[in-house]
Parts: sequence; C-alpha cells; structure tokens
Amino acid sequence: MALTVLVVEDELKIRELLRSYLEREGWSVLTTGSGAEAITLAGTADPDLVILDLGLPDVSGETVAAELRSTSATPILMLTARAGEADRIRGLELGADDYVTKPFSPREVVLRARAILRRSGGALAERGRSFGGGEVLIDEDRHELTVRGREIELTPTEWGILAALATRPGRVYSRLELLNRVRGYEFASERAVDSHVKNLRRKIERDPANPDIVETVLGAGYRLGVARDD
Repeated sequence: MALTVLVVEDELKIRELLRSYLEREGWSVLTTGSGAEAITLAGTADPDLVILDLGLPDVSGETVAAELRSTSATPILMLTARAGEADRIRGLELGADDYVTKPFSPREVVLRARAILRRSGGALAERGRSFGGGEVLIDEDRHELTVRGREIELTPTEWGILAALATRPGRVYSRLELLNRVRGYEFASERAVDSHVKNLRRKIERDPANPDIVETVLGAGYRLGVARDD
C-alpha cells in the first residue's frame, strides 16, 4: 500500500511541483492551499507525512501544526521563508520533525521526507526493551512506548532521540551526537535537540521540570536515567 503525503502549500506552482516529485517516489499525494482544509484532510485521510507551509492565507501554519499535534503524531516537514534561528526553533517546538527554508530544491524536500518516513518506520532497532523495573517499555515492531502503564505517542524525531539514548542507558550523549544519530547529517542548531527533548519530557516524565527518564548532564548532554532490565 502506497504511503500518503499531504502537501499544504498556497502557491499552486510549488504545490504541483512537489506533487510531481513525490509521486515519482510512488507515494499517494494529497494537496491543499488552505490551512483549514489541511486540518480536515489530516483527520480524514490519516496521512503518513504532512509537508506544511507556514505562510498560509487563512489559518497560519503554526496553528495547523499545533492542531495536528494535539490529535496525532503524524510527522511534519515544515516549509518556511523565515530563515531566522528563532523561527526554526519555534517550528520544532510546535512538533515539526524537520524543516526546509525557501527557496528550496524539490529534490531536497523528497530526501528530507524519505528520511523522516524511514525514521518513523524503524527508529528503534531492537524489540521489546524494558527499563527501570518495567516502568518504560519499548516495542519496536508495534512502534509503541509505554511509560508507567500508559501508552505514549511520539513523533519520529522524539522516537529517534529516545532510541539513541536507549542504546546505552546511563551513557551521556551530546546534542551534536543526538543530531547526527537522529537526522543522519548536520543541518540545524544543536538547540533543536533541546526543543525535541522538552516535548519528549512533557509526554513521558512525571514532572518535566525534574525528569527522571531523560536526564540532563550539565555541560555534556542527555542520558537515559533508567537502567535496562535484564
């Protein structure tokens, strides 16, 4: 069954160009230039990936991203003409898994989309891992995370960070290491990792301000604070 990609872009030429390139990958492509329609389509079509322009004429891309994130963990690739670091960090805080700054190459968008979809389908390489006396359970085959008996939905990037940390619980990973493990190449500020860790903690920690699963090691990076069960 073909993967479905929803392209939300108000400029018709860009929208159709992206459709052409994405369909060459064998993906099913839905398009719209409306933020409001994008929210509806995402709910009815359940796409595997949303490519979202921030500069929409009716509902802002930020609002669309927030709405999508409130109901699902569907991966989001943002398109933006805003090149400032603060704008990029804001997009990541809203739950975007990656971003491309305009003007861009359609091929670059396809490569970023493929990377996101690859991470979402197989970020965790080992099945049935248990940590912290059974408090944290990771099932790769089902792509499920259970924390203290509660099932948690993560974005692909959040999965990637957790997967890297879970490879060796207790080992400290720098922000740069996590960027390279999750993204596969350097392209963003290391502050992007902080944004995703912040979102991850909101979902899995008892008290995000005092985390006991994803811990901060000052001046060094992050580590998984729960030991793997034997």
